[in-house]
Amino acid sequence: MADVKTPDQINLLCDYLDKKNISGMYQSDLLLTWDKSRDEIDAVLLAAGLLKAIRDRGISVRVFDSGIAVSIFRDKSTRTRFSFLSAANMLGLAVQDLDETKSQIAHGETVRETANMISFLAEAIGIRDDMYLGAGHTYMEEVSGAVEEGYKDGILPQLPTLVNLQCDIDHPTQSLSDLLHLVNHFKVNKPEDLKGKKIVMSWAYSPSYGKPLSVPQGIIGLMTRFGMDVTLAYPEDYHLIPEVEKLASDQAKENGGNFTITNSMQEAFKEADIVYPKSWAPYSVMQERTELLRAGDMSGLDALEKRCLDNNKKYMDWECTDSLMKTTNDALYMHCLPADISGVSCERGEVQADVFECFRKDTYRQAGYKPYIIAASIFLAKFPGPAEKLKLLLKKAVPRVF
Repeated sequence: MADVKTPDQINLLCDYLDKKNISGMYQSDLLLTWDKSRDEIDAVLLAAGLLKAIRDRGISVRVFDSGIAVSIFRDKSTRTRFSFLSAANMLGLAVQDLDETKSQIAHGETVRETANMISFLAEAIGIRDDMYLGAGHTYMEEVSGAVEEGYKDGILPQLPTLVNLQCDIDHPTQSLSDLLHLVNHFKVNKPEDLKGKKIVMSWAYSPSYGKPLSVPQGIIGLMTRFGMDVTLAYPEDYHLIPEVEKLASDQAKENGGNFTITNSMQEAFKEADIVYPKSWAPYSVMQERTELLRAGDMSGLDALEKRCLDNNKKYMDWECTDSLMKTTNDALYMHCLPADISGVSCERGEVQADVFECFRKDTYRQAGYKPYIIAASIFLAKFPGPAEKLKLLLKKAVPRVF
């Protein structure tokens, strides 16, 4: 996909997109990647690549003359926040951030009411809600159900598509960006061509606690669908949501790949083609943290943080080092950013400074696909004939810059 440049190549990929069975994507949401079919996953990658290729030719890909995209961020964000803004702007939508502290939510406004009130001219809603286990994904489903009801009742003139910008279970725009990065890095035509590649999703030491489980879960939940050799590495008791680990195992069996869990970072890195060392909080800790947050128990949270940070220190040797990288198959280093870089952003962290610097540009390229993945997810949900719409954009060739 990285070499798509000429109009003929773009049109050829549009024809390939048109053959995908994606009728179910029209007026749909992007919540969990494993709820999407293989054709639908392929379509997101194709549409993202095509939008990028057309825009790279200096052609506008604005398909809306007006309308808004609403962003709801219940946790901090840099890359995903600006990726959503960029994606919406690229398609011709203005972004309005919902600051819940300045809304009527504090006065008892229900989710159903809020969802409809923000959606009169909204084409998309992007939500990040990853702080509470058992809550973020549920909230997104509630918003989705509310706007669907409003649309069916004739209150909303259009049905906004909801994009999961990270919840407690999955981070689909991140994992899909990662997959597109792998397709382009290894110069293959489609995700299935990555079959047999060994990717290691490994816990790594961080001097902080409470990092969500959704990135590692997103990786194992997506890459096992394409026959890859997926290894999940973490210290004892740092496991993910059990149902997601089982899902990854089942998908690996269904798709001719492997899914392995190990408690050794050294063992995991051997002969790896891709490594993804990142910290996360243990599932049991996230469960306890959720209960304390809901109860407003600040002293309990402080005690939990201290206990967890002390436990993390037992595994300070879980660091992506140059010596570990030498045991791989000249592996590509990946990270969703920001990485905890030893001697740079912290004293000891997830990755040695020289290793990160070696792959810094690669991680920036990895992040650079996210605006296109988000734009593609919205685009495919808004138009029943996306391939023809892309061809029309190319044919009209409206200059992006006058």
